[in-house]
Amino acid sequence: MFDYSPAIVNDIKLIPGRKFNYQDKSWTVPLSSRQFVDRLAKTHRFQAGNNRPVIQPATNMQTLEMPVLNMDIPLKRQLFSYQRQGVAYALQQKKVIVGDEMGLGKTAQAIATVIAAQAFPCLIICPSSLKINWEREFQMWGSHRATILSDSIKDTWPTLYQMQYADIFIVNYESLKKYFVAEINQPVKDGKKVPLRLNHIKFKANIKLFKSIICDESHKLKDIATQQAKFTKGIASGKEYILLLTGTPVVNKPEDLISQIGILDRINDFGGYQNFVRNYCDNNDRYRELNWLLKKNCYYRREKSEVLKELPPKMRQIVLCDITTRKEYNDAMSDLEDYLKRYRQATDAQIQKSMKGEIMVRIGILKNIAARGKIKDAIEYVSDVIDSGEKLILFTHLREVQDMIVKSFPAAVTIFGDDDTATRQRNVDRFQNDPKVQLIVCSIKAAGVGITLTASSRVAFLELPWHPADCDQAEARAHRIGQANSVQCIYLLGKDTIDEHIYEIINKKRDMSNQITGARDEVEVSMQNGVINLLSKNL
Repeated sequence: MFDYSPAIVNDIKLIPGRKFNYQDKSWTVPLSSRQFVDRLAKTHRFQAGNNRPVIQPATNMQTLEMPVLNMDIPLKRQLFSYQRQGVAYALQQKKVIVGDEMGLGKTAQAIATVIAAQAFPCLIICPSSLKINWEREFQMWGSHRATILSDSIKDTWPTLYQMQYADIFIVNYESLKKYFVAEINQPVKDGKKVPLRLNHIKFKANIKLFKSIICDESHKLKDIATQQAKFTKGIASGKEYILLLTGTPVVNKPEDLISQIGILDRINDFGGYQNFVRNYCDNNDRYRELNWLLKKNCYYRREKSEVLKELPPKMRQIVLCDITTRKEYNDAMSDLEDYLKRYRQATDAQIQKSMKGEIMVRIGILKNIAARGKIKDAIEYVSDVIDSGEKLILFTHLREVQDMIVKSFPAAVTIFGDDDTATRQRNVDRFQNDPKVQLIVCSIKAAGVGITLTASSRVAFLELPWHPADCDQAEARAHRIGQANSVQCIYLLGKDTIDEHIYEIINKKRDMSNQITGARDEVEVSMQNGVINLLSKNL
């Protein structure tokens, strides 16, 4: 008898005539191989059977409990207890895949791990749409300063660390070559470049500076043949802490794990590359065994249903986006600022009232430009949610924006203002009942009340309304009776745009009930005045 070991199994497979019995999970070999078996048993210290030798792995793989965190970490916010267990596991194993379901705080656990280990400087590799969010999350959780790599500090960022200006550096996958690769010497054979290998890549010496690497949405590295996977592998090589964050480490098949486990330098824990392929990629009878080995060595995952008691019923999160319409936005903002100066200089109340209407038109133009500028990041965000297997409710306002989203996700259903009642109900039913329908794109006005969308626990806003109650009503499409999970509400805001001002005012007004303020219009006017005042203060 022996506990499962890739090394033992590999040696058993060398015995002529061996057979694996799937019912009792045992190996049977001919008596003629007894001498070989005895030597194998002695080497690996296990008991072989008598007569026809039976070599049987332990069928009861011991239950693997998550460790307890027995240390205080200097954080600005409190971790949930399940997150503390995740940090304890990461500190213990050092090179891991954090596979918690979306919304359970993989980012917070990674940050806490790096801070607890003092593994600085740290490199964050993530999708482009999440760079600003990572910078903001480090500010929220700790006192360490993060900075996004850009052309202006392409070669000088190590100096920022030495000067103690920053000890976390953030880069998107597509820019790894720009910042960390010196040259690629890819041989040519028969007039064609041979497939890229890691030894063809010469990395800059600055990669040795990092003590830890965090790769967000690491399933993007599942194809071992891609440049991004090879660049990440080279940069991560030799680092003490490597954390891969993904709710979907296996997108299609077990082979998706090979590149990620290789980046962790963990493939030998599974018997090496060839044995991983032979044992787990071509044999679906051994998935349970693979899952156990993953948990034992380098992987943990919790789902919302497991930790629901610890989660609040509703959580809100901001995701800041770099808008692609920056020049157009700046021009419109400059025009608004000029108009605001004239508004403040006007002494006649009637003229001011007239000018205020024009100001709101111009603020509306800013909102529209920001919304169009967020499309690229929004598409990337929606793709990540869908790829994780979750459903998503996406609220929008502009028809132009709605059309661009639907064009990118043709399988989505919609609830727009011009949909008839039958179409709306049909789309709601499809979203609620059809697993293949993962996205519903909703108009804030058309879908804000009267429908139930509890098939999703994730609500996202690409645009903001003028009334706080409209946000709350939209969130309530998922956060209502029948919802089994904590609801996560994501606000996609354009960085350094009108979005941030409006969201700030919405948060301030949220606690103001209609009963206290009077009519709904009063709240909306108060919101608009608040935004105008905020903008005016910056002049």
